[in-house]
Amino acid sequence: MLKYLSSPFRWFFKLEAASGLILLISAIIALVISNSSYSDLYFETLNQYIFIGINNFGLKLSILHWINDALMAIFFFFVTLEIKREFIQGELSSIKKAALPIVGAIGGMLIPALIYIFINLKTPETLNGWAIPSATDIAFSIGILSLLGSRVPLSLKVFLTALAIIDDLGAILIIAFFYTGDLNVQYLGLIIFAFLILVILNRFGVKNFFPYLIVGLFLWYFTHESGIHATIAGVLMACSIPHRKKEHDFSLLVKVEHSISSYVAFGIMPLFAFANAGVSLDGLTFMSLLEPVPLGIVLGLFVGKQVGVFVFSYISVKLGLAQMPSNSNWINFYAVGILTGIGFTMSLFVGNLAFADSTQYIDGVKIGVLTGSLLSTLIGYFLLLLSSSKTKK
Repeated sequence: MLKYLSSPFRWFFKLEAASGLILLISAIIALVISNSSYSDLYFETLNQYIFIGINNFGLKLSILHWINDALMAIFFFFVTLEIKREFIQGELSSIKKAALPIVGAIGGMLIPALIYIFINLKTPETLNGWAIPSATDIAFSIGILSLLGSRVPLSLKVFLTALAIIDDLGAILIIAFFYTGDLNVQYLGLIIFAFLILVILNRFGVKNFFPYLIVGLFLWYFTHESGIHATIAGVLMACSIPHRKKEHDFSLLVKVEHSISSYVAFGIMPLFAFANAGVSLDGLTFMSLLEPVPLGIVLGLFVGKQVGVFVFSYISVKLGLAQMPSNSNWINFYAVGILTGIGFTMSLFVGNLAFADSTQYIDGVKIGVLTGSLLSTLIGYFLLLLSSSKTKK
């Protein structure tokens, strides 16, 4: 039974170690191309429009929007499957297990947002980016942690995984409530109708994924047209996928999650990174980082995340509300807190939503996210390496 329960984590860590590195490579390639003689081709290609549909029924979006709205809906579908499984059966299935990562995630979302708001108070037009430094890139952060292998206790890896999953849940809620445009009541009704059909499929114990997929495609279209960001369709669809606790029961959720995991990790996320990390560094100086948007993001990710996660977690442990991860100490725990400042994919995604109507700030978002994530990666990794070496001695 223990082997069955731990197998998703063993599979997950192996997957994320490789996908985190591919994410990094994709971002580097995007930066190189966007600052080369091929930069015009790079940006023009992303802005090319493609129509998908039949006759007058369909959508015409740019390649960048197909990636950010359609492919990322699959990413959010996958993330929500993970969240649902963890709350039903995994590390978030009881208050005792979930207390520390939940408290840490709250601190890791709250403090970065407050830092960003404080820095951008004098520029109200940039305040909409307050949620950008609150997210953690689960693939990248776990990938960096996995590079250290057995030198990092499994309990810390589980803690970071659970915290990043809660962060993703927080990001989903933020997107749904704060980055939704003008609502179309007609399409909102169709969303509710489609979701009810998915719930009925679940209640009747339908274990074939195809009906969920067909309804889910319509749900995505209705959501895209409603004013709610299209990725929320992936969240709603994932909530309807059935999952059973018992070992002998067939779980459609686990089957689907494992089936699409490699496509998400090695296809969708690297493609998103490649399409969104490209930014021209021409004329970039140190003073560029001191502008409100990039400065708020850098300090939010690199300072706010580690302080929020560590302080909130420390207080909860000292008050007896949560338990310290086994075989760990406060130094390597703090180092893991630094790694939560790797925002990357989620931060870039939220940044695109926050400044969808103010594209002049997008470059600042990219610079801030890349810088803050890089600092968190380097300092977190080397502090973990140093603390694990001292522990061995």
